[in-house]
Amino acid sequence: MNPSAIVFQVADKLMRYVRVDTQSDASSSTQPSTFKQLDLAKILVEELRSYGIEQVELDDNGYVYARIPSNLPEGLKAPSICFCSHVDTAPDCSGTNVKPILHPKWDGSPIVLPDNPAVVISKEHQVYLKERIGDDIITASGTTLLGADDKAGVAIIMELAQQLMQHPDWLHGDVVVLFTPDEEIGRGVDAINMAKVNADFGYTLDGGPRGTLEGENFSADFVEITLKGISAHPGYAKGKMVNAIKVAAHFLSTLPSENLSPETTEGRQGFVHPMGLKGQLEQASVSFILRDFDTAKLDEQAAKLETLAKQACHAFPGSEFTMIRKEQYRNMAEILRQHPEVMELARQAYQDAGLRVQELPIRGGTDGSRLSFMGLPCPNIFTGEMAIHSVQEYVSVQDMEAAVQVCMHLLKRAVK
Repeated sequence: MNPSAIVFQVADKLMRYVRVDTQSDASSSTQPSTFKQLDLAKILVEELRSYGIEQVELDDNGYVYARIPSNLPEGLKAPSICFCSHVDTAPDCSGTNVKPILHPKWDGSPIVLPDNPAVVISKEHQVYLKERIGDDIITASGTTLLGADDKAGVAIIMELAQQLMQHPDWLHGDVVVLFTPDEEIGRGVDAINMAKVNADFGYTLDGGPRGTLEGENFSADFVEITLKGISAHPGYAKGKMVNAIKVAAHFLSTLPSENLSPETTEGRQGFVHPMGLKGQLEQASVSFILRDFDTAKLDEQAAKLETLAKQACHAFPGSEFTMIRKEQYRNMAEILRQHPEVMELARQAYQDAGLRVQELPIRGGTDGSRLSFMGLPCPNIFTGEMAIHSVQEYVSVQDMEAAVQVCMHLLKRAVK
């Protein structure tokens, strides 16, 4: 069997899945954060079973686990490989009533979205789109995100599972399918059962342009600095009041403006990013995310914030501050360097699928970064999802099909 000759149904799968609202909610304390994510999870379970897969489970925490047993004849062996994607969509943009639109053999002209004609997707503003002229492009209708992040990954894995069951002549070891909730709010693996995953290594399907392979990501910390002032009646405040709001404003004004911010960095440059501000006269707090590919530099960033907070309090005598720092996730390259065969296997699979490998760092995190530190080395494979978290989100059908082929070649390459 030649994977390139298969007529894939991955586009149909994606267009069905994105119609199910699975937006996660960071303010929720439930697991999963929104129970509507289970609506898609239940659909996936039934479809996996319809393919003939017997070991399929949806647990109480919203995780879908499935296992396709090895079909290797005696004398051959292969590692157990997990393929993982998340079912939730980002809270940044509405995921309700998504209307996917297929633009077959896109000719390069601007794509005007019908439910909001002011939203135009064009190759002038979407650089990668210039490379996809002639592809079949899927978008939403203009009022919602599409949800290709990461339902494109879900569709790719589902297509892979179906093809493996329909083509038993394609040799492979044990294949684990894993779908997670709440990745978009940083809780994607909080309640995962690693014993049910039980794989040697894995790959997330949650990347961008065709041919990209991601084996490193930001290390990340959360910091909250609380600035305390002194309350007094404003009519009699002279020499007494220390306004915490003003201390916070002064503190924020001293943050670097030429570097160390998301808007001034790219590539491998890290940043310090204020994400939230709450304040009253007596107390104000500022929350930050710290990001860098070099984990040690997070210490430098935190020390910088501490110094600036001290200086702000020095400028407002009587004020003081406290600082809380929490680890969020770490650069998966620290683990993958110990398992070079995982990345090398993917490189070979890309080449077998006729693709030039482009290894890029992720300026963010994935479930794979945390899974890597939980004992499952887990790089990230492309899906074609672009302009994510926005009404301009789009995906190339051919990108998704190429990802299915990569996964099939990867499984074949792993057989020894």
